[in-house]
Amino acid sequence: MMATDNIAYEEMIKGIWRDNPVFVQVLGMCPMLAVTNSAINAVVMGVATFFVLVGSSFLVSAFKQWIPKQVRISLYIIIIATFVTVVDYSLLAMLPAIHKELGAFIPLIVANCMILGRQEAFASKNTVKFAVMDAVGMSAGFMIALFSLGAVREILGVGALFGFDLFGPDFEPWVIMILPPGGFLTLGLLLLFFNWMTEKRKQFLIQLAEVDNETIKVKANG
Repeated sequence: MMATDNIAYEEMIKGIWRDNPVFVQVLGMCPMLAVTNSAINAVVMGVATFFVLVGSSFLVSAFKQWIPKQVRISLYIIIIATFVTVVDYSLLAMLPAIHKELGAFIPLIVANCMILGRQEAFASKNTVKFAVMDAVGMSAGFMIALFSLGAVREILGVGALFGFDLFGPDFEPWVIMILPPGGFLTLGLLLLFFNWMTEKRKQFLIQLAEVDNETIKVKANG
């Protein structure tokens, strides 16, 4: 039982860092660049994607043995579209202003290659528990990436975060940051930072392994 729990935990964690869908797999770039001109839009899109990915992964994994291979992609899209419809109407009812700002990008979650890819590559081949944990990790990693980009662009482009002014009336906003070029620039810098952190972590693990090997040799010789 403990081994299974550890594997499920690893499946969740990998999507946040090691296999982050944006910073590592470079998936979901359309909403990543289109809706992150503010932190609130980024968070809402992240929560919507979280709901769709977790819900569709649960259903695909639960009913995988009854889904014919010949029509599996079509059924996956139907399942995903069902959850997207729920999200779309829920946002329209509860957050109409944000729903208007996100526009067509909510329905376009259906075409998000990250979501369909997780159904085909993972949920359809694993148990419900592993499928859900994988979906939680991947969607959490996607949400973190969205928020990081949205927060940086809103802070520099407007001087605020979630609509709260941070720097006062004397701040001169970098208007380019809330325009498409600012999205590409910020994403490039975040990818650079993430890759730098990944390399530093690898070097640290290599050094740690070398120290452990030296310790083992000393103990063996002693």
